[in-house]
Amino acid sequence: MKKPEKLAEHLYLIDDFDLSLEKRTGTYVLTEEKLTLIETSASPSVPYILEGLKQLQFKPEEVEYIIVTHIHLDHAGGAGLLLTHCPNAKLVVHPKGARHLSDPSRLIAGARAVYGDKFDDLFNPILPVPEDKIIIKEHEEELAIGPGCTLKFFNSPGHANHHFSIFHPALNGMFTGDTAGVTYPQLAVEGIELYLPSTSPNQFDPGKMLHSISMYEKMDLDYIFFGHYGMSRNPKEVYRQIKEWIEVFVEAGKSGMAEGSSFEQQMHAARDELASRIKGYLAEKGVPNDHPVFEILSVDMEVCSMGLIDYLQKAK
Repeated sequence: MKKPEKLAEHLYLIDDFDLSLEKRTGTYVLTEEKLTLIETSASPSVPYILEGLKQLQFKPEEVEYIIVTHIHLDHAGGAGLLLTHCPNAKLVVHPKGARHLSDPSRLIAGARAVYGDKFDDLFNPILPVPEDKIIIKEHEEELAIGPGCTLKFFNSPGHANHHFSIFHPALNGMFTGDTAGVTYPQLAVEGIELYLPSTSPNQFDPGKMLHSISMYEKMDLDYIFFGHYGMSRNPKEVYRQIKEWIEVFVEAGKSGMAEGSSFEQQMHAARDELASRIKGYLAEKGVPNDHPVFEILSVDMEVCSMGLIDYLQKAK
């Protein structure tokens, strides 16, 4: 396992190897006075988190806060399991997500519907989080984790209604979960920045997503820290691409709706349209069709197309 990456003073990133893929999902480690983690990924990622802490010379017992931007299983599915290893930690979550972590039955049912036979390998075990371990943070509430480091929470729907983002004042950066989309560090060797919206089911809303992006813009941030995967020092480019691609994604969803009669047919048509548009975009930048990035993109477009059709069907 590679060492956690140092991003800034008191900030590291552990690769969680979500879906067994490198640089897919990450856990941020804030080595402040109160050791804090942001994101847990799914339970199969917990051993990577524990090993990352060990390499940073921290014991799990030293972790005081675990923050999840939202409760989708690739961000919070491992929270219950990780807490069994971090007995002194409290879990910080959006008010709309808390009850689903203490009783994850609906999360499990929803994920089983999407992932089917792959569910167990991807997500098990999903353990309930004891209610006395949960801290809820409302919009613009704060959490002091060290001298000169008081995190501030901002509601940021669009990807999910149970989503907040975490502002780090010392870095002037925002941990955006999935609201500001996904970045693909696999393209860094080619010097290409690619930022795509994450439109997974079942609460994607382009209007809310654009409103959250506008909130980030007004804050004049220096860094965006993504759930998938790593950071950008170029927030303005993030916003520009996300706003452009949201239009492309919604149009692909509408095209899929017109081409198919069943949800599955519509979703597959939308997925194929998105894959074609993204491949064309990257081909213009010299990226070959067999580039490793397409392994992750194929996973993302499968789930994003589901969310697009779900959104458009509800909007009818």
